[in-house]
Amino acid sequence: MLSIDDIYAAAERIKGRVTRTPTIACQSLSKRVGANLTLKLENLQSVGSFKERGAANRLAMLTEEEKKRGVITVSAGNHAQGVARHSQVMDIDAIIVMPKFTPVAKVNRTAAWGARIILEGEDFAQASLFADELAAKEGRIFVHPYDDPAVMAGQGTAALEIFEDAGELDYLLVPVGGGGLISGFAIAAAALRPYTKVIGVQSEQFFSYSMAQNKDLPVLGGATIAEGTAVRKLGQYPFEVIKKHVHDIISVPEQAIEDAITLTAEHAKQVTEGSGANALAAILTYPERFKNKNIAFPISGANIDTRILANTLLRTLLREGRLLRLRFFIPDRPGVLADISYIIGTEMNGNIIEVSHQRLFTTSSVQSAVLEIMIEARSAEHSQEIVECLQAKYKVERI
Repeated sequence: MLSIDDIYAAAERIKGRVTRTPTIACQSLSKRVGANLTLKLENLQSVGSFKERGAANRLAMLTEEEKKRGVITVSAGNHAQGVARHSQVMDIDAIIVMPKFTPVAKVNRTAAWGARIILEGEDFAQASLFADELAAKEGRIFVHPYDDPAVMAGQGTAALEIFEDAGELDYLLVPVGGGGLISGFAIAAAALRPYTKVIGVQSEQFFSYSMAQNKDLPVLGGATIAEGTAVRKLGQYPFEVIKKHVHDIISVPEQAIEDAITLTAEHAKQVTEGSGANALAAILTYPERFKNKNIAFPISGANIDTRILANTLLRTLLREGRLLRLRFFIPDRPGVLADISYIIGTEMNGNIIEVSHQRLFTTSSVQSAVLEIMIEARSAEHSQEIVECLQAKYKVERI
């Protein structure tokens, strides 16, 4: 079983190799969700994720003979970058196997650290089988992304820093994929803050802990924005730690994860990927459970694809009513578009983002037209005020 001594040893081993990231209280985000939040900014690591800690510790423990054999790992992105970076620093030949679905941004960033990338398998499980076979064939050392005590100890060093920097905590909320991060956190908490409850958070799509507990749930899988935690089975070592030291593991829906990404950007001014937003998503999903509690969690990954980030922000704004699409059925005559623009912008202080004016294919009369406008408003209430003002003069429907 992993011990606190292993985590302290890992902290000494990786000192100077990884960033000691800030631990900050975020009053704006705390006010928004009704809890006292402390954020551990692991998105500021060189590779944008806490995964660098475990990779650095595991590689630092290799013998000279093992270094000459080279290493191989499998990862959807963040662990891959950690292994690639520290292999480059230590002059170790590295192969990274990544599932075919891995976002292009993570593939490119991993390749930039000099490792050889192989895209293989439709999911993490298939990629893992390929990596195991290649490791055996070439005699390479397999650096597991989570089912390895050395990796777990490395991840636990982030918890040591949280306890050094933060005040009293009721909860540590930790994203869970294979279980490496929460294992390190749980061991550190049990030794240093036994009164702090460690809660794991998984996407509903990949609630692997429930499957391990033989609960009657649907088969895991499907599309998820939290691809970093899209693991179908907990690691053996992490599962033993979780059973003993983790108080609970809960699941969160996709929409809550998307909302958490947006809130982190707006209120904490930090970029996080889906799996890194799991902890905040739990607070949004179970507000009464965490109301007024002192909570810390890692912002555990910044490697989100920019297109996905942009779409997520817009989807959240649409759900909150701060973006709205309106369809107008208007007479096709001069001045109508100008009048509508005046009402939205000047009278109601809305911001027009996009306009589509269609005459030819949308109505039965040649003397009429259909107008679609996307508008940015201050709030859902402001959006409704804009709609009601326009409906007083025009035929309008909300799309």
